[in-house]
Amino acid sequence: MPSPALSADPDRPRPPWRGLAWLTAAVVLVHLALLGLAPLGSGPRPSPLAQTFITRSIVIAPPPAAEPASAAPAAAAPPPPPPRPVRPRPVPRPRPAVEPAPAPAIDRPAPAETAAVDPDATTGSDAGEAQSQAAGAPAGDGSGSAASGTGGRDGAAAGQIAGPVEAQVPGSVRLRFAATAQQGAQPLQGVFGELVWLQDGSQYDLRLAWTFLFKTLRSQHSTGRIGPTGIEPLRFSDTRRTETVSLFDRDQGRVRFSGNVPSEMLLAGAQDRLSVVLQLGALMAGNTAHYPPGAVIAVQTVGTKDAEIWTFNVEAEEDIGVPAGEFKARRLTRNPRKPGDDKIELWLAPALGWLPVRIRQTQTNGDFIDLQLRSQGALQSSNP
Repeated sequence: MPSPALSADPDRPRPPWRGLAWLTAAVVLVHLALLGLAPLGSGPRPSPLAQTFITRSIVIAPPPAAEPASAAPAAAAPPPPPPRPVRPRPVPRPRPAVEPAPAPAIDRPAPAETAAVDPDATTGSDAGEAQSQAAGAPAGDGSGSAASGTGGRDGAAAGQIAGPVEAQVPGSVRLRFAATAQQGAQPLQGVFGELVWLQDGSQYDLRLAWTFLFKTLRSQHSTGRIGPTGIEPLRFSDTRRTETVSLFDRDQGRVRFSGNVPSEMLLAGAQDRLSVVLQLGALMAGNTAHYPPGAVIAVQTVGTKDAEIWTFNVEAEEDIGVPAGEFKARRLTRNPRKPGDDKIELWLAPALGWLPVRIRQTQTNGDFIDLQLRSQGALQSSNP
């Protein structure tokens, strides 16, 4: 049976609201179509990538603005500071030519003991000065001088002399000494010394011995040659219980010691601890006026394990009495310069050809030995 809603009577008048409904629906569809909110036709669905937005930033530089013709130029940068003036270097002055020292020049010798000096008592007394003074002084072959000038201590230590050196070596002679000594609280008496000097004009042999009751306590021995400036030792030995030796290697300019002691530089005019006594007298005899009171004589003096520079101050002439008689003598003194040094005093008599008439050694502890001449006699010159 048809529904009453569908069975409409064609003659029945339609209600007015139905026409308005259809009109309204048509208007809505038209608007939807125009707005794109509803599909107007069939077809494939759009890709989802079409709904994706991809963005990127693009910076477009503005075009350079043209400078107006009347624009003022940009401010110029400040000029760099002016360069610092370069100070011109002074032109070096030519050094004046150094004239060679008058030959023979003293070789800043090193301190050493004299005939009565104990070689073990003084070791290294002036080693530092000897090396500093030796710098620049040629190693000697015996042709240099052993004497200094007549100036003060510093001038002598520098080895400068005024004029040529003259030496007058004494003839062969034997000197006998009486000795007084002090060792601690014990005085020593009955000790005698004998110095024997032999030379034939080209070679020499020098010995000094101390004896007590016919027993030799100690001896020193020096041998060498006689050169244009006096005594030139080649070998020195000192004997107590054993012998120690020093050799003068004048060709190599070195002094070499026994007992593995390092060698040292040998300077021109060097002496040993025994020959220095005779060499000082030879210098005084060769030119007495060159060594007035106040003069200083510097000699490199070699012991058994050192080669040092000792300086002797020349003092005024004085009268001295010894067992051999009265003499006028000049005293030469070597003063100690550091702890452990000995004081050495020599009295050289012009009447005996400037041979020593007295030799005194004083140690820092007060011990001393004093040799005073009791006799002297000439010996026939022979080949030592």
